[in-house]
Amino acid sequence: MATRPELVLASASPRRVELLGLIGITPDRVDPADIDETPLKGETPARLAARLAIGKAQATAARAPDAVVLAADTVVSVGRRFLEKAADEAEAIRFLELLSGRGHRVYTGVAVAQGGAVRHRVVETRVTFKVLSPSEIAAYVASGEWRGKAGGYGIQGRAGAFVARLVGSYPAVMGLPLPETLNLLAGAGWRP
Repeated sequence: MATRPELVLASASPRRVELLGLIGITPDRVDPADIDETPLKGETPARLAARLAIGKAQATAARAPDAVVLAADTVVSVGRRFLEKAADEAEAIRFLELLSGRGHRVYTGVAVAQGGAVRHRVVETRVTFKVLSPSEIAAYVASGEWRGKAGGYGIQGRAGAFVARLVGSYPAVMGLPLPETLNLLAGAGWRP
């Protein structure tokens, strides 16, 4: 019986490790990729999510050529405007004010690299926030949950109460679309 290849997660996100655990997968190791995440001129949010996931998978696969490497990236957009990770409290407030009472899209790219091949998918989820009061925004920003999260919020925490409507994949908004991840891993010959 052949041994299955090592599974390397190219992400430092504890949410992605948690999501993998929900479907019975524990990466053999975590080796985050450090790539330039600056959007290219004219790049759409979906293409950015795909490019970043693929780039992270390739960067980590270069260090682990015999492994199956799983990478993902999440991009939040309002129209064609990207809401990256908020740099500070003031930017987190601006993001939440922009998202208040309106819809936005979350694109999560997931990629699996193995043996020089990279397979990927992008999942789009539409999220609508309720109208947020200044005190709700202030309390959320004071909680610190916005740190390190695309769009300045984490749906799995207190910001879950802001969501009036979601069409698509809740796990993808958290950072990893689960059915697509399982399919990509199976396509690379890796099964839990």
